[in-house]
Amino acid sequence: MVSIVLASHGKFAEGIMESGQMIFGPQKDVAAVTLTPDMGPDDLKAKLKDAVASFDEQEHVLFFVDLWGATPFNQVNGLLASEGHEDWVMVTGLNLPMLIQAYGDRMSEETAAAIAKDVFTEAKNGIRIKPEELEPKEAAPAAAAAAAAAAPAGAIPEGTVIGDGHIKIVFARVDTRLLHGQVATTWTKAANPDRIIVCSDGVASDQLRKTMIIQAAPPGIHVHVVPIKKICEIAKDPRFGNTHAMLLFETPQDALRAIEGGVPVKKLNLGSMAHSVGKVVVTNALAMDQDDVDTLEKIKSKGVEFDIRKVPADKAESYDAVIKKAKDELAVQAANK
Repeated sequence: MVSIVLASHGKFAEGIMESGQMIFGPQKDVAAVTLTPDMGPDDLKAKLKDAVASFDEQEHVLFFVDLWGATPFNQVNGLLASEGHEDWVMVTGLNLPMLIQAYGDRMSEETAAAIAKDVFTEAKNGIRIKPEELEPKEAAPAAAAAAAAAAPAGAIPEGTVIGDGHIKIVFARVDTRLLHGQVATTWTKAANPDRIIVCSDGVASDQLRKTMIIQAAPPGIHVHVVPIKKICEIAKDPRFGNTHAMLLFETPQDALRAIEGGVPVKKLNLGSMAHSVGKVVVTNALAMDQDDVDTLEKIKSKGVEFDIRKVPADKAESYDAVIKKAKDELAVQAANK
């Protein structure tokens, strides 16, 4: 796995490393190196070397630096020139989208050079303005404009079979918060969908929530918000044969309705189930009442496998252990009433 050094003036590197871990989970072979007012260039260089020496992987190292041309840049640049490692690479302009992209790329890319190419685009795409009309308009490349002009217009007729005619569910998750940072970054990198479909009657009828979720879409991925009935129709529509979808459910009850309606969910991730009155805390991310337990058991009886973790880097928890704890806690709650 490619190692990562974050280098900055002050504690910026430490702070962004902590932010990245909140979204993506703890990361191995990542170090923050900070330049403080009492340090000289040689002191910083020594800290950079110590950081690399602490890694298991020292041949493939990606340096993220805050500013081009400043002291952290100069010292890293000196290391790249003097150490003679072919796959030591530096990228400046450190930001959170860049770091999250790198964490995702480390799962599949073997070189710092390959990751650097990906994060360059992601770092730029992460710079947005709200309201959007204030963003400078960039001219579309000629090739992209020509392709768009040549693309067929209009909706695909009903009954058209695209691909094999069966939608691909690459990831399905129960999460009270639906689409948020951990989902938009970590899970999209792991599952690689081309569509995120939020399946919720409540959100589909709430224009404000629907708009906010769509605006939270990660770059390059379309987000749709549909009621449960609609996702059941989509699952049977042959026009979605080339769609690789991530499905997000607000509750296990919504997931069960979709599965009973023909949505081909083979594995269901339990990421977050918020606590409310009458529910017991089962894990640091899951709270359940009796209806939740009964619903999850019905889902399991349909042959669905469970994946219980917040982010891909977490160790998955045992479904049987989680359900047993929920039943035990609910029994104690009932006895104390």
